[in-house]
Amino acid sequence: MATPLQKVVGGNGAKLLGESLDLHTVGDLVYHFPRRYEERGEHTDIRSLEIDTEVTVFGQVKRVSSRSFMQQRGATKGKRGSLVEAVIGDDSGGEISVTFFNQPWRENQLRPGRWGLFSGKVGRFNNKLQLNQPDYLLLAAGEGAAEGEEAVEEFAGAIIPVYPASAKVPTWRIAAAVRTVLDVLPPATDPVPATIRAKRKLSALDKALRDIHRPESQQALHFARRRLKWDEAFALQLTLVQRKIRAADWPATPRPRRPDGLLAAFDAGLPYELTRGQHDVGEEIAAGLSRPHPMHRLLQGEVGSGKTLCALRAMLQVVDAGGQAAMLAPTEVLAAQHYRNVLDLLGGMARAGELDAAPEATRVALLTGSLGAVARRRVVEEIRGGTAGIVVGTHALLYEGVDFADLGLIVVDEQHRFGVEQRDALRAKAEQPPHVLVMTATPIPRTVAMTVFGDLETSVLSQLPKGRSPIASHVVPVTEKPAFLDRAWRRLREEVAAGHQAYIVCPRIGDTKSEGEDLAGGDDGRRPPVAVLDVAPELADGPLHGLRIGVLHGKLPADEKDAVMRSFAAGDLDVLVATTVIEVGVDVPNSTMMMILDADRFGVSQLHQLRGRVGRGSAPGLCLLVTEAGEGTPARARLDAVASTTDGFKLAELDLEQRREGDVLGAAQSGHRSHLRLLSLQRDAELIGEARVEAIELLEEDPELERYPGLAATIAQLVDEERAEYLEKG
Repeated sequence: MATPLQKVVGGNGAKLLGESLDLHTVGDLVYHFPRRYEERGEHTDIRSLEIDTEVTVFGQVKRVSSRSFMQQRGATKGKRGSLVEAVIGDDSGGEISVTFFNQPWRENQLRPGRWGLFSGKVGRFNNKLQLNQPDYLLLAAGEGAAEGEEAVEEFAGAIIPVYPASAKVPTWRIAAAVRTVLDVLPPATDPVPATIRAKRKLSALDKALRDIHRPESQQALHFARRRLKWDEAFALQLTLVQRKIRAADWPATPRPRRPDGLLAAFDAGLPYELTRGQHDVGEEIAAGLSRPHPMHRLLQGEVGSGKTLCALRAMLQVVDAGGQAAMLAPTEVLAAQHYRNVLDLLGGMARAGELDAAPEATRVALLTGSLGAVARRRVVEEIRGGTAGIVVGTHALLYEGVDFADLGLIVVDEQHRFGVEQRDALRAKAEQPPHVLVMTATPIPRTVAMTVFGDLETSVLSQLPKGRSPIASHVVPVTEKPAFLDRAWRRLREEVAAGHQAYIVCPRIGDTKSEGEDLAGGDDGRRPPVAVLDVAPELADGPLHGLRIGVLHGKLPADEKDAVMRSFAAGDLDVLVATTVIEVGVDVPNSTMMMILDADRFGVSQLHQLRGRVGRGSAPGLCLLVTEAGEGTPARARLDAVASTTDGFKLAELDLEQRREGDVLGAAQSGHRSHLRLLSLQRDAELIGEARVEAIELLEEDPELERYPGLAATIAQLVDEERAEYLEKG
């Protein structure tokens, strides 16, 4: 599997595969599985194609035409040119045109009635879908077949593999290279123990690898895919379970609950009762903190379910036990919000050393990158000396020179915003491994929790505290019903007139130099997404004239961001025009309405997070999803789904269906291409569960896989060490 491709497929072919698809060895190519398969009579739905995507269409030539024209050369006319245009259709009734300039022989090749594969980028011209000068392969042998008789033969079977391809290396060239490799590949050694293969009815690895590329039947393909999915699930689960076993042996300082400390005083002073969920989660966390091994717990829950309160109670327990707690937030806005909330909740218990401090008080410190030199020195000294029992901060907490007296607990808010190295740097600031509480307001489907966070204990807060108001969500389709947008602006003014406030969210800041954005429209003429710096003045001069409008985005200096948020929280602003910097943690109970412009540019989870900023007080919330996406498009269906439910777990399942598995698992964050080529966390829950059971049983007998060196080597290939570290730390 480690053999360089150039030794098998030749230098030119290997160079293209390496440069375009990052495929360099025989193993890389063999594990480059088809994206899908085509069968005669089961053709691609052309109507579902999206603009600016690289696609391979399997369709039939419906009609072909050609015409000549005079090519322009500067200010004078040049020589005569030609255009060949063919219309490709499928059984769904969809059609797409393919065009070729100055290639008149294409008209003889693309005869009506012939089936073929056409590969290129989808554009739009004269309101019609188009592939401009695509690569293609005609399936019927005959004059002019694009890649010759040998390539046609490769695709002449009943089941046709369609590979993830590139503009330079279309799917049929990949298939030809795969055929060459499989013809000389020796039988693959199977690393999975025979007892497990028999128990789980798994195909042999060698047969699966051959059948995935050249299946003779749907049944053969089914068993091949199942075996290779199993390998992916098994490798991940073995890695996670193995590391969980190792982590269980790490030492940690127990931080048991005290009956007469800060936590008891805080609980006694709460003006409301904890929800049943908060109480139960609190007991789980308290038990974990009391053990002599580090707690690794994931706390997930809906927006507004009270995760921050649970985290604060955990931090107080650690402070009571003589330790310090650090809360790591992804943005300065969120860090400042957490800091103010903790101060407000603790009151005199957060002012140790001051006249009005409670007897058992500690100090709460805020450390961000924008802090002035004098203030930073003071805060760093409070952290080093242990005066600050609770420290809230951004990545500034990770800097050299920020040392803790006794770091006992790390709380990571919105964990997906931090890389592995950042979490490692904070963890290294403790003499012994600290306890870790990871929080997310993005509900995580069970299979993702079992896979990504397979070495963490999981707590779920699904019950909202009393007093939270319902949020109504509606799609505003401005292309079909432009009057709806005018009504939306009037509705916003009504909310302000009633004494409430509103958010307007845009996908972009508007400073193209700082954002590094390419704002050129695509072939379909789609405009760039709306921007805060453009929208705010237009609204001030237009439909929101006379209202007090503020602007908030990530490029503002920290003191300006804080000043804007303080003004909005104090009610000095009616409307806040912002980017997703308000997505998490921002809590202004008087905000009752949110308009998300170009809502189709946001993901499902992001939309759910954003609308959680309204309805946080006694008045009901309203979220309007403004879009130009047409009815029946995938983008519109996504928005309709968000508008139809506030159940974050249902939306998480939808999000998982629509996102690449590698994104869900954080491949982009870890810097590696996703190793999940076939496994679907949404569809393969049962298989993942089976793999976890087998992983636990195998590692209980042989924790280091000493009796299974082949399996250990396979894991090392599928889950490299750096990626394993990412998965382990969640």
